Amino acid sequence: GPIGVEYIHIPDRERCDWIRQRVEVPRPYKYTTEEKAMILDRMIWSDSFERFVSSKYPSEKRFGLEGGESLIPGMKALIDRSVEHGVESIVMGMPHRGRLNVLSNVVRKPHESIFSEFSGNSANDGFSGDVKYHLGMNYERPTPSGKPVHLSLVANPSHLEAADGVVLGKTHAIQHYTDDKERTRSLAVLLHGDAAFAGQGVVYETLGFMDLPAYSTGGTIHIVVNNQIGFTTDPRFARSTAYCTDIAKSINAPIFHVNADDVEAVNYVHQLAADWRKEFHTDCVIDLVCYRRHGHNETDQPSFTQPIMYKAINNQTPAMEKYIDQLVKEGTFKTEEIEEMKKRVWNILEENYAKSKDYKAKSKEWMTSSWHGFKSPAELASEVLPTFPTGANIEKLKHIGSTISSTPPGFKIHSNLARIMKARAKTIETGSNIDWATAEGLAFGSLLSEGKHVRLAGQDVERGTFSHRHAVLHDQDTDKLYTPLKNLGHGQAAFSVSNSSLSEFGALGFELGYSLVNPNSLVLWEAQFGDFANNAQCIIDQFIASGEQKWLQRTGLA
Repeated sequence: GPIGVEYIHIPDRERCDWIRQRVEVPRPYKYTTEEKAMILDRMIWSDSFERFVSSKYPSEKRFGLEGGESLIPGMKALIDRSVEHGVESIVMGMPHRGRLNVLSNVVRKPHESIFSEFSGNSANDGFSGDVKYHLGMNYERPTPSGKPVHLSLVANPSHLEAADGVVLGKTHAIQHYTDDKERTRSLAVLLHGDAAFAGQGVVYETLGFMDLPAYSTGGTIHIVVNNQIGFTTDPRFARSTAYCTDIAKSINAPIFHVNADDVEAVNYVHQLAADWRKEFHTDCVIDLVCYRRHGHNETDQPSFTQPIMYKAINNQTPAMEKYIDQLVKEGTFKTEEIEEMKKRVWNILEENYAKSKDYKAKSKEWMTSSWHGFKSPAELASEVLPTFPTGANIEKLKHIGSTISSTPPGFKIHSNLARIMKARAKTIETGSNIDWATAEGLAFGSLLSEGKHVRLAGQDVERGTFSHRHAVLHDQDTDKLYTPLKNLGHGQAAFSVSNSSLSEFGALGFELGYSLVNPNSLVLWEAQFGDFANNAQCIIDQFIASGEQKWLQRTGLA
């Protein structure tokens, strides 16, 4: 059949039985005429978009989805089912392959905007901009259930999988600020290429966040657009495993392999992934086995390196035609009806293409974080910003100092730490010889008292690499935890301090994504020691240092 599921590696009988009941049956899905009409319409939009753009811009790079067009109806089925399960916000990350199609048909970026970018029109608002297949988008779109959903596709560089942590961090932050404690109302969806999913180390780093309390998103849905090639590299040279998705077995995620040429099977698997996430709140992976009809980009010649493969691809009937033949043979639709549907979609694309010639691009269309009221780079170049007082009331500082240098009655800390806490209390009392950790605690506490959320994450940050911070205390008899800065008093903002996994690239990406959501917070990441931060250099270069210049994406990450 068109679906193959790997789940026997999951050490949980309930979860295995849940999957078995849904796939190991003679006919796991049967769609009504109305449902097939919706799937067909979505497939027509996906197929028509690629053909239309190819006809209008034959020499332009677009990294098209030809060979994997069923991704679009699949993703829309995933979104619809997730919304039925109570999801209100979906944060997505994906590479270049098929990105314009997803922007158009899933996130609903206006056709006029996309076509104008092909024509070289771009917003000029004091930033450099980026290629069209790197830009993101925010949009609130309706769904068949009548409930709206907010979609956000994050901007990303050419560096494959670099945005994975950013997506997870942004999702986790939305869950925090919306008080989504069960992590059911916001969902992270990550799209991958087969070569990158198997080859990029940050994939494993971010998969490992799944069950970490300070990093979990309540289950991320991964979609691997598996066109069975990485640029010019065959799978046998790209990985040492049978499947590109084998890395996901490390977190006991089910893997749903599906033939992308079977449009209804693709639709079902995406619905199944949404159901899994709703039921178990853990990651799952869809392996969309497809092909890449053209080269890595449309100007490339793939037959230089894969001659046999591309002879087969050139003889392959497109999934769209296969699905139409299926629907006509089973009597669901007549050929004339389908041709009318295709004609209607093409005419809409033509109308929007005509409008694109006079289209005025707006940068805010693709901004994936909105920090209203902040000066643009151009304004900052010519204006002097006002200064504001940053001090705190002495009585407030004494209260904070007392809190961070004391423990609750009966809470037994290590004897050496007791001496450190006593010395800390003395520096607060005298106002002299205040060390870095104490000053940091006072600064955090003053922000928390003003209602500003503070999040500190990184390797060993709870104690501090040099045994200096002690933000989280451990009872020596019971191992219970006590975090002084969570106990400043009524009305304080949330304080989050958490040791990360031993990751830099993925962890810094996560904190960057977290910082995008709310400018009125302090988000900090700390590497353990010395130059360890250079393992996250991609995030520093491609997002932190240049994100505002490329995408007007602001961050307060410290």
